[in-house]
Amino acid sequence: MSRMVSTVLAAASMLALAACSGKPAADAALSATAAPAPLPATVDFGPPQGAPVHAVLTSPPNVPPPIHRNYPAKVIVELEVIEKEMPISEGVTYTYWTFGGTVPGSFIRVRQGDTVEFHLKNNPGNKMPHNIDLHGVTGPGGGAASSFTAPGHESQFTFKALNQGVYVYHCATAPVGMHIANGMYGLILVEPPEGMPKVDHEYYVMQGDFYTTGKYREKGHQPFDMDKAIDEKPTYVLFNGHEGALTGDKALTARVGETVRLFVGNGGPNLVSSFHVIGEIFDTVRQEGGTVEQHNVQTTLIPSGGAAMVEFRTQVPGSYVLVDHSIFRAFNKGAMAILKVSGPEDKSIYSGKEVDSVYLGDRAGPNLHAVSTAAKANAAGTLSKDDQVAAGRQLFTGTCSVCHQANGEGLPGVFPPLAKSSLIAQLIKEDRNRLIGIPVHGLTGKVTVNGTEYDSVMPPMTQLTDDEVANLLTYVLNSWGNPGGQVTKDEVAKVRAQPAPAAATEH
Repeated sequence: MSRMVSTVLAAASMLALAACSGKPAADAALSATAAPAPLPATVDFGPPQGAPVHAVLTSPPNVPPPIHRNYPAKVIVELEVIEKEMPISEGVTYTYWTFGGTVPGSFIRVRQGDTVEFHLKNNPGNKMPHNIDLHGVTGPGGGAASSFTAPGHESQFTFKALNQGVYVYHCATAPVGMHIANGMYGLILVEPPEGMPKVDHEYYVMQGDFYTTGKYREKGHQPFDMDKAIDEKPTYVLFNGHEGALTGDKALTARVGETVRLFVGNGGPNLVSSFHVIGEIFDTVRQEGGTVEQHNVQTTLIPSGGAAMVEFRTQVPGSYVLVDHSIFRAFNKGAMAILKVSGPEDKSIYSGKEVDSVYLGDRAGPNLHAVSTAAKANAAGTLSKDDQVAAGRQLFTGTCSVCHQANGEGLPGVFPPLAKSSLIAQLIKEDRNRLIGIPVHGLTGKVTVNGTEYDSVMPPMTQLTDDEVANLLTYVLNSWGNPGGQVTKDEVAKVRAQPAPAAATEH
């Protein structure tokens, strides 16, 4: 009642001011009544009803089924922390600290008003204590103050899910940044009482930045690098914990005409995500995981420690690339995923001609297993030319094929051919180091290949490791009528250590 009286008095005051100022009374009254509505309060729907419910937890990219209760319940969540070594890229391993054995951690789904009894278990084989801070919790530390758990122990606390939305959870044990950087984050969805609008597919995608002592895709086991993390210079920026987690045969799927809802989180620990799906426009975005909706959105910002819900309807078939549109993170640090949409074409919306390799790079194929196989063989001292050729073929698809074409023929007058290349034949006989230096240091200036002069720029392939450059060159040497041979990792390392040659005007 007092709020209503205040509103009436405010309107009366505006009318009086309008009379004095000459402003139309109707406009003044409209201004008074159009004041922003008060923020919605948190909701307590009373004590839990019925028998306790054990929450269904799912590993990414899967989402638990919608909740069809019309009353608050006691929901029991059991989550185990597991420290484990897993691939971060092909041929590269990393020791992750996880909630539930995956990065991101298990997806948790409850209803607004539920009372959640949370059990955090720290696997006896772990080496570190851990806890959990759920951003959907109202209480000290989001639960962190109540859940510090040593290896081999279990902690329990209870909270009421007062606010609807999708929220990040993460470990908050010191050093907090290191625990998060090792993969300790996930999402909890607090559904509104009426539930979420029905869609055909719900998927769970979460971005994170990772800091390894070795460079991007450097093979072998890579430890965490605290200095890189403090400087906020990640080696990898990834969706769902490792490069290629959502590409190839692990891509998300839908059919034409279906609706898709993505729960997108950003574990950080440092970077803000500019989340974008190439070739789609979000029909609806719930920014920052809350209840305010935005429509017709191209790219949405997701802060570190934040989340969003994005929804869209698929219209035409093809491969839709999910990226962080801080674009070097996508193509040079791994922040790339794929939604494969199948079904009939609609030429009135899109004419067709999909070329995956332009956007997907070496992720256009199902995987990079040949790259990993070659790296393991190299480490074991059993690397063969066939291993190198197979790995180089996959690397060529993403690194070189856009300019030089999949058949090595190049683009007439623009990019020189690699097939039956007179330049390659000459250099493999006279100056191997100069040949190796082309992908390592780049090439600028005029070159004559097969009797035709080209004047273009090839940037250095600094994103490739020494063994990858060796495999790529070995593939080119043994393809399209070239003279054959092998290039070794040690040869590439030697050339990389040398200064780049000055640009020449003729070769």
